Amino acid sequence: MIKQQQVLDVLKTVQDPFLHKNLLQTQALKYLTIEDDHVRLKIALAKQDQVKQMQIQVELSSKIKEQGAKVVSVRFAVLSDVEIKQLGGFPVDLPTLLSPGVKTEFIAVASGKGGVGKSTVSVNLALALARQGKKIGLLDADIYGFSVPDMMGIEKRPEIRHNRIIPVERLGIKVISMGFFVENNSPVIWRGPMLGKMLNNFFNDVYWGDLDYLVLDLPPGTGDVAMDIHSKLPHSKEIIVTTPHPTAAFVAARAGAMAVHTKHEILGIVENMAYYQSKKTGEIEYVFGKGGGDKLSDLLHTDLLGRVPLTQPQSKEGEFAPGVYFEDDPVAAVYNGIAEKVIGKIC
Repeated sequence: MIKQQQVLDVLKTVQDPFLHKNLLQTQALKYLTIEDDHVRLKIALAKQDQVKQMQIQVELSSKIKEQGAKVVSVRFAVLSDVEIKQLGGFPVDLPTLLSPGVKTEFIAVASGKGGVGKSTVSVNLALALARQGKKIGLLDADIYGFSVPDMMGIEKRPEIRHNRIIPVERLGIKVISMGFFVENNSPVIWRGPMLGKMLNNFFNDVYWGDLDYLVLDLPPGTGDVAMDIHSKLPHSKEIIVTTPHPTAAFVAARAGAMAVHTKHEILGIVENMAYYQSKKTGEIEYVFGKGGGDKLSDLLHTDLLGRVPLTQPQSKEGEFAPGVYFEDDPVAAVYNGIAEKVIGKIC
């Protein structure tokens, strides 16, 4: 049976996201009962924030269950002004990626619909940029359909260090994803305002360090989350992903139209699943048709950055990353070419 001290020990490892002190230091625990391995606790944070509360609830639940609890119920309250003052008040905010003077370039990868391989392009473009010697961050902003951690074989979660969230580093890329903050692959059922706050957290509470480029894997389509990101990043550059099928290109044009409407520069088009080449005969088949990328680039008055074939990534011994085309994979050379064009357009 889990003991009270075990719960208190867990509180030492979880921080108030506003005061940057652990929950034992802030005297956040206002109520605790343990009955039949069901832990009920009431936690007071420095501010009322549903997204932060969700993050704390997931972290507490996961860690307390590791200590032996079967069920964890968390309720939240808010610390009083007197309590906050006694704790030294709120810390001074450090610069973030959205602070004036930050030189990081934002590259948003968008699509008109799901299923065109936008996340695959985001991951492998980030890796290709890193192979060009650039310092790269990757933000999985596809809140409902996060897939980057699985594609890159990431199993650990971000840490809190020096009062900031530290991205998980994998294959030389700094990564943040909604998937890190959802327990047991639970569905995300939040609405627009909460999602907006989560995106703010990704920009303001994460210590990205010195980046040349931050690649953003946007949600497909032109919904609230995509619009919110466009409004937050007025100087973002954009890449549109489509398949060769003319209908896919037609739908992708909507994402391009939104980029134009929000005055985002379109760097170009990536045609994914452009063709299939048989490993046995070398014969090329255009499984999804031809011409979609060219049609879209003409429509949006931009360049076709590259055509990526339809093929499974080759595995690499000692590395589990099922969505990654490693450097000796022929497809990696395609992404290297796309990355070179992207750098040339931004510089």
